[in-house]
Amino acid sequence: MRSRYTAFVRGNEDHLFRTWHAKTRPDDVGVDDATTWLGLEIVSTTDGGPDDATGTVHFRARFRDHLGEHVLEENSAFVRRAGRWMYLEALEN
Repeated sequence: MRSRYTAFVRGNEDHLFRTWHAKTRPDDVGVDDATTWLGLEIVSTTDGGPDDATGTVHFRARFRDHLGEHVLEENSAFVRRAGRWMYLEALEN
């Protein structure tokens, strides 16, 4: 999760593409240059350890755009594929 947040901050679309599961990845993994990311808070995690194949991360990411400051809060599902964690989807709260 932290590496994906950093990729959004730095505009690293390649990393976002490589860490997004092909089943749910959009065709365009673009980054909005007009968005400034202000901070990431990991609220909680479930599973995701060295022996797990799945995990979840509940996070809050603060950002600023042309409309002001906002908070993106999500509970994200991740799966491990070939030893790498892949973002799968946002889960319903």
